[in-house]
This record gives sequence, structure tokens and C-alpha cells, in this order.
Amino acid sequence: MEVADARNPKRRRDFAAAYDEDDDSILPPPPPSVRHDNGVDLALLEAVEKSQAAVEVLDLKTLKKLVLSFERRLKDNIEARLKYPDHPEKFADSEIDLHDEIHKLKILAGGPELYPELVNLNTIPSILGLLSHDNTDIAIDVVGLLQDLTDEDVLEDNDEPAQALVDALIENNVLELLVQNLLRLSENDPDEMAAIYSTLATIENLIEVKPAVAEMVCEKTKLMRWLLGKIKVRDFDGNKQYSSEILAILLQNSTANQKRLGQINGVDVVLQAVAMYKSRDPKTPDEEEMVENLFDCLCCLLMPLENKERFLKAEGVELMIIIMNQKKSCYSSAIRALDFAMTNYPPACERFVDVMGLKTAFPAFMGKIPMNKNMKKRYKEELEERLVSLIASLFGGILRGSRKERLLSKFVENECEKIDRLMELYMRYANRVKAETERLNQLELDDLEMDEEEKYNRRLESGLYTLQLIAVILGHLWTSEHPKMRTRIELLLKQNKLTKRDVKNILQEYHDNIGDLDGPEEKERAQTKIQKFISAF
Repeated sequence: MEVADARNPKRRRDFAAAYDEDDDSILPPPPPSVRHDNGVDLALLEAVEKSQAAVEVLDLKTLKKLVLSFERRLKDNIEARLKYPDHPEKFADSEIDLHDEIHKLKILAGGPELYPELVNLNTIPSILGLLSHDNTDIAIDVVGLLQDLTDEDVLEDNDEPAQALVDALIENNVLELLVQNLLRLSENDPDEMAAIYSTLATIENLIEVKPAVAEMVCEKTKLMRWLLGKIKVRDFDGNKQYSSEILAILLQNSTANQKRLGQINGVDVVLQAVAMYKSRDPKTPDEEEMVENLFDCLCCLLMPLENKERFLKAEGVELMIIIMNQKKSCYSSAIRALDFAMTNYPPACERFVDVMGLKTAFPAFMGKIPMNKNMKKRYKEELEERLVSLIASLFGGILRGSRKERLLSKFVENECEKIDRLMELYMRYANRVKAETERLNQLELDDLEMDEEEKYNRRLESGLYTLQLIAVILGHLWTSEHPKMRTRIELLLKQNKLTKRDVKNILQEYHDNIGDLDGPEEKERAQTKIQKFISAF
């Protein structure tokens, strides 16, 4: 057996064979003839009962026994490798024994309540040290063990033991060691390819228990660069999909990670990755999920201002418009990305108008959305909400000049049909918000306590935010002082038994709830703008 070759797939099969020979619980299947009348395989049931009876009770005594055995085998392997560094055949047996002991430790996933004791026995440093073992297969065994120990289903309802384990892993450099090992794995080897997936799964599990890990792993390791390299590859596979998912998780709630990825050319790489789907659809549901992950990454990246600038420089606006014009499955994702890019960033709004974006966006706003039979009603509604947000961003970013005239002219052409559509959406969302408000009031009557902030958030979720944006767009149209638009708005309000007071009330509530997330100056600027609309109405 060639143990010296760290990437020998044969060794994995030998390991499995050696382990199975000693494992009483691995039994041959019973003959198919041995069955009860009701179809239950009695021989199989008997085999299961015997195997269960042979399993030791998982308690502190068993834990100490497993740990002691593991430490002995680890010591034997270290000594054999030091004694015979140039004779792999002389430390081969100790390597197989060590492999077996690592696999035996997997039983601990069945008793997460023992994790604090595992930490107290000081076994974690020994386990993690093996991630740097000269034999990659041993490191792969440890990755599999860590994935099992940190599995979400195992740690569920075991918060304190989970925290104890994860804290100990972090203190002993699990992130650095996992990523260092990841960098030496080859996707040409099936076992190592599986270990790549397990490494990513373990990192995700650690983040689930300790969200701060998301920033720690990016700060301390080269994981982000590795993930970028993975999503750049043209060919699709499961690890590319999982890499896109992990990248989205890392970016989701971390401004630091969003900026960090932008600084290492992340915006350009993600744009290149989504550009592969500008004129073709993903071939499988898994590939479709990966593309959604990539757009999630792009939208997260577009939160910091500096990344909006990079997006503009990389011609991201143009790419999103091309994707929309192709009317493939990425259509709605491209609209979402544009909305993120143009929010509070006038240069992107100006570029959008300059490259004929209005001609692409407004047919969609009018309901001419590419749909197939698998797309649900909610998909269309989400797209409508995104388009309303995009148009509100355009009005917020384009304040004067010929671009503003081009934007306003869209609401005058074809007998003000865009205003008709705006009021149609206004009524739909107003009715939804009214129904939700009545429901919440009824809950209060039924003695269900709910503070004002929670009520407001519930109403936002029911459609209030989109209704507020529609009111903001109406405010922009009204303050343009275009007589034809004002006449149309007044007519439609009257037809729907509404007055300008109704629009003012929505704008006032929006004004009063503008937060200071972007700083006090931005809050004051936004409130001043909304107050101008309220006064004009």
C-alpha cells in the first residue's frame, strides 16, 4: 500500500475494506425469500436488533475510551513516521489504525451533550492537527468528522454544547486549518472533491452556530479568493453550486465582507459568472439555484457605494439590460440587481437612461413580463414590486436635464397609460394594506399584544413599502407641474373614490418612519424631499 502518495484513491478503498472486516454491524443482506406475510423482512429486522445491541452506550465512559484509543493511535502514527520517514510501508499499518479511530469518533455526533467533555479532554487540538497531516486521506477523514460533529441536525436544540465545541474549534484555528487543507485538494480525485464539499459544509455549520465566523473566516484565510476562483470556472458541478451558496452566506449580513470582496475584483468576477447566462437558461434545477446564488452575491456586493462604482465601471448596467432584453430565466434577477445598483446612486441611474434602459424597463412595468407555465403569480408580483422600486430609484437619482425629461415623458405617452398602471397598482396595494391593518386591529381586540413597531413591520410586509414607493413616484409626477399628468392623477383618484389627502397620509407615514441607517444627513435629506411632496399635494 502506497501511503507515501497522499492522494492515492486506492488507499480510501483499502481503508473502507479494512474497516468493514472488523465491523460487526456491517452484515450481508438476508435472502429475499425470508419475509413475513405483510412484506416485512424479518431477517433484516433481526440483524438490525443485533447490531443495535452490540453498540456501546454513549456516555462519558465511552467518550474517554474513544479519546484514549484515538490518542494512542495518533501517537503510534507520529512515532512511526518519525522513525521511518523514508519507508512508507513501515508506517502504513499505523495510518490505517488512525483512520479507523477517526471514524469511530463519528459516533460522538449521536451525543452532542458530551461535546463540553470532549473539549475538556483537550482532544480538539489533536483532531485539528491532523488537517495538516502529510497524508491527505487522513485530513479528509478529519474533515468528514468535523462535518458530522457540527451538522445542523445534530446541534439543533443543543445550543450550549454546540457553542462549547465551536468556540474550542475556533480557538484552535479550525478556520485556517480547514482552508489550508482545502487549497491542497484536487477536484480530479473523487474523494478529494467530496472533501471540498464537506469543508464548505463544515464552514456553513460553524457560521450557523456562531455568525461572527462569516467575517472571521474571510479575515483570517484565503477562502474568498478560493470561492471566486471556483465560480469563475465555466463548467458546472455541485461544488461550484455550493461555492456560490457559501459566498452568498458570507456576504449576506456583512458590510466588511462585501467591501473585502469588492477589493479583490469580486464585482467583476461575479458579473463574468452571471454573463454566462445572459442568453441561455440553466440546464438543471441545481444550476438554476447556483445562478440565483450568484445574483444574491451581486446584490449584496452592490450595497457599499464603492462597489456600485465598480459595477458601473465594469459595465454592469449594460449587462443587466442585455439580460433583460434576452428574456431568459435571469430576467427578474437582472432587474433586482439594477434596483440595488441604482438605489442612492445617481451615476447608475444616469447610465441606465443613457443606454436605453427606459425602453426595456417600462414594457415590464406595464405588465409585459416574460412568463412560462412554471412561474407562479407571486413571481409576477415580486417583479412588479421590484420595478416600482427601480422607477422610484430613477426619480431619486435623476433630478434635472434631458434625462429627467425623458423619464417624465414616459408617463405622458400613450394617453398617460403609465399613470393608469401606477394607480392600478396603488389600489391593489392599498387594499392589501387596509386588509392587513384591519386584521392586526382585530388581533389587538383579541388581547394579542403587539407594539407599534411590530404592527408597522407587518404592514410593510403586506405591501405598505411598495404602496409608499408608488406614492413617492406620484409625488415626483405631481411636483413636475406637468398639467396633463396632474389632470390624469386627479381624475384617477376621483374615479377610485380617493383624494390627494389619501396620498398625503401615505407619504406622511413614510416620512415619519425614515430611518438613519445611512446617517443623519441622508435621513434629513430624504425627509425634506418627502415633505416637499406632501406640501405640493
